[in-house]
Amino acid sequence: MSAPSTIVIEILTKSECSLCDDMKKIVARVLPDYPAKLVMTDIEFDKTLYEKFKERIPILKVNGIESFVYKTNETTLRHKLDRLKNEK
Repeated sequence: MSAPSTIVIEILTKSECSLCDDMKKIVARVLPDYPAKLVMTDIEFDKTLYEKFKERIPILKVNGIESFVYKTNETTLRHKLDRLKNEK
């Protein structure tokens, strides 16, 4: 069970997606520096998600809030996570 202060980073992804791979690499570099957990959601396993997001992948959500679409900027992601970490 995660502590309430854990930040949840979710990546909406699908197979054969090079932008998804790029986003995952950035998150993998950033994640160890924060009290955060990563959730990977493959939209191809959910028809509703697939129809909604098939042309907008990848999407990165931080605590359920859509924060990046297509590309993630490491510095911007770190700033967002710093703000959340400092609010705790």
